[in-house]
Amino acid sequence: MEILERIRQLRDERGWTNYRLTEEAQLNNSTLQHMFERGTMPSISTLTALCGAFGITLSQFFCEDDGSVILSDEERRLVQTFRKLNQRDRNIIARVLEELGR
Repeated sequence: MEILERIRQLRDERGWTNYRLTEEAQLNNSTLQHMFERGTMPSISTLTALCGAFGITLSQFFCEDDGSVILSDEERRLVQTFRKLNQRDRNIIARVLEELGR
C-alpha cells in the first residue's frame, strides 16, 4: 500500500478530516494539503507526527496486513485489563464500546 493511501485509510477509519488530522499531529495544515495535492511523500518527522496522532508506531504504519494485529501500548493495557474481568463485566464493556463506536 502506498504511503499517502495508508494515511488516507487511517484518517478515514477515524472519521477525521484533513484539518483534524493536522491538529492531532500538530502539523501545519499546508503540510498535509501539499502532500495530497502534489502527491509528495512526507518526511520522516511528518510521518512520525502522523503516526503519533493515529496512536501507532512507524513499524505499525508500514506493517502489511498479514492477519496479525499489532497493538499500541494503550491497546495492550486495555486488553490485559479486559482479560482480568469476569464474563458478565466483559459483556458490559463490549456493549459500552459498541455504543461508543457508533
